[in-house]
Amino acid sequence: MSEQQEKGTNWVAVITMMFIYGMISFVTNLAAPMGNVWKYQPGIDGSNMLGMMGNMMNFLAYVFMGIPAGRMLTNCGYKKTAMIGIATGFVGVLIQFLSGKIPFTDSAIVPFSVYLLGAFVCGFSVCMLNMVVNPMLNLLGGGGNRGNQLNMIGTTFNSLAGTATPVLVLSLIGEVSNTTKVADVNLVMYIALTVFAVAFVILAFIPIANPEQGTTSEKIPVLSPLRFRHCLLGVVAIFMYVGVEVGIPGTMGLWLPAANGPLVKAGIANAATVTTGCVAVYWLLMLVGRTIGAFIGGKVSSRILMIVTTVAAMSLLLVGVLLPETVTVSMPVIDVAHLKCWMATVPMTALLFALCGLCTSIMWPSTFNLATEKLGKYTAAASGLFMVMVVGGGVLPLIQNAIADKAGFMIAYIVPILGLAYMFVYSAFLSKPPADIEERVK
Repeated sequence: MSEQQEKGTNWVAVITMMFIYGMISFVTNLAAPMGNVWKYQPGIDGSNMLGMMGNMMNFLAYVFMGIPAGRMLTNCGYKKTAMIGIATGFVGVLIQFLSGKIPFTDSAIVPFSVYLLGAFVCGFSVCMLNMVVNPMLNLLGGGGNRGNQLNMIGTTFNSLAGTATPVLVLSLIGEVSNTTKVADVNLVMYIALTVFAVAFVILAFIPIANPEQGTTSEKIPVLSPLRFRHCLLGVVAIFMYVGVEVGIPGTMGLWLPAANGPLVKAGIANAATVTTGCVAVYWLLMLVGRTIGAFIGGKVSSRILMIVTTVAAMSLLLVGVLLPETVTVSMPVIDVAHLKCWMATVPMTALLFALCGLCTSIMWPSTFNLATEKLGKYTAAASGLFMVMVVGGGVLPLIQNAIADKAGFMIAYIVPILGLAYMFVYSAFLSKPPADIEERVK
């Protein structure tokens, strides 16, 4: 029995980490609906690629902050790092709020650039918070299966926030069109600022000690884990995964309510609400998938989970891309503003894309397990590299929507399909550690 288990679980700290897990998803998922507002401003002129730039800047921050955040965790401790992260997030949201106050007439490029700066600062925040919650929950649980279970529960809070954020934002904004002003999202910014301020005050009064953790006196070079092929290729797989996870619902949120999109063509008046419902189903199914994963993770290998889910996700995307928009199905739509739910008719493609949430839900921990298998003392350094490669969540959706601008939304889904194909090949054929790894990690 671990020392943590002997002392009992610090549930105050656990609940705090769960809340921070939700904040991570809240900040990350603000980017897509906010981008949908900015893309209709003068000078941006409906560009889907520019609409995803806020998302890109949010994830680009991981490249610059991934490894420094790990060092900050070591030097400052868990609580101080979390508080710095929350304070940074408040500043980032404040910059985004102020960007909407900058006057413009013919072009919104200047205030849009300020908004992107705010999204970049928020990315620093999310990176720091990610560095805290994952190891903290594992250590609070005493490691092993208990620690993994707490992390899986944490991901459900992440998914709940991911489900609620686009629903909340689009419910407050309403229909987004050429007449939508950036000032229309002020209420969303007020809510975000309040969340960060309250979280900072609460965390300041919660006693969270740094749990004991295994250390090594040896100085491990940052890039040293990449000498192991299964880790190197796994780092690339994480880049692909985050891009796939974000790109599927993010692009769907731009496709459905577009001026030439299926909802407008069908004459649906509440296109924004229906779109919100479809995107929310994706994140809700991620929650369901992670809950299932918590039960079967100890019985089914990460390799098998990855093979099955990547094949399933590729199949769903391929069928969805090939189906005509006229093939429709009913999906649940949740309207938070009016506290009601109903069934809406949408292209079956939207349902198939949303179902991918079940598949992507278990890919992060599974890929991490495969890439760090038997790394021993190099695991911590590998974790920092993983955090850097989260930038894939900005790069791949940006490429995807650049293709959408030129060739259409369905053609653009070749990007997540290729990402899933790489992950399948990695997990099926390239993820086994070398036979002499135990000697090489000594």
